[in-house]
Amino acid sequence: MKRKSIFLFLLLTSIKITAQDLLAEVEKQSPAEKDYTIATFKGTRLVNFQTVETLSGGTLEARIAHRFGAFSSGSTNFWGLDGPATIQLRVDYAVTDRLMVGIGRASDHKMVDSFVKYRILRQTTDGSMPISITGLASVNIDSEPNSLLGTDYYQHFGNRLVYMATAMVARKFNSKFSLQISPVFIHYNIVQSLTDKNDIVSVVGSARYKFTKRTAITMEYMQHVTSYSANMSQYYNVVSIGFDIETGGHVFQIFVTNGSSINEVRTIPYTTSGFSNGMMLGFNLSRVFSTRSK
Repeated sequence: MKRKSIFLFLLLTSIKITAQDLLAEVEKQSPAEKDYTIATFKGTRLVNFQTVETLSGGTLEARIAHRFGAFSSGSTNFWGLDGPATIQLRVDYAVTDRLMVGIGRASDHKMVDSFVKYRILRQTTDGSMPISITGLASVNIDSEPNSLLGTDYYQHFGNRLVYMATAMVARKFNSKFSLQISPVFIHYNIVQSLTDKNDIVSVVGSARYKFTKRTAITMEYMQHVTSYSANMSQYYNVVSIGFDIETGGHVFQIFVTNGSSINEVRTIPYTTSGFSNGMMLGFNLSRVFSTRSK
């Protein structure tokens, strides 16, 4: 009986040791959960253009974007504060932590847009993935009743449609500095002039430098890549310099820019004033709401 007890004890001990060894081996071979870099940018938009950021799943964001008139309009127009102004109202929703949808309307050309945005890759803290990549596709409707020529050329609804696609590639270099490069493709179903091209390619560079816990300096620059008009000299690249302030669930962005249209498919190809004669004051204000109970 004593020998049986000793044998049973040794057998159970052996099984326990073997199980522990197997578990340790499995844990060693299983990939550890990755830690992803957060807050490459504070918001889903910087000034005029999107960032790689998406909202947390179940989060709703309401946004107001406003551009005053140009500083060059002078003192009688209170350096643009009297207008004419451009405004955009929009609501975006995060279906998951990586998938967002949104809808908005801007006063310039009465542009209505809807988009789908998805985080393809996320930068990791261990360096195994050095960048973040987010893709976005949007459909835009020009609901202006007449063309710039004063005649109604929207005979078919399809003529009003404008499509945009972009891939945003960003890296957060440290706790203060982030940089993003975004090639942008735009297709107009109908163009303003017979000599204009339907397809437009540009690239946007975006940067943020955070100098306190809740404040940051931001910058955007949009460069035309393709020549889509016979008179490209009338259209300018877009430059923006801003200041971000975080206040709880609010993000307030104030900046100067020469891009007045707000909607990308108007801002990128049809900005008609430059740095010297078209800079204006603008702001973006966003508020996020959680739609899921904790």
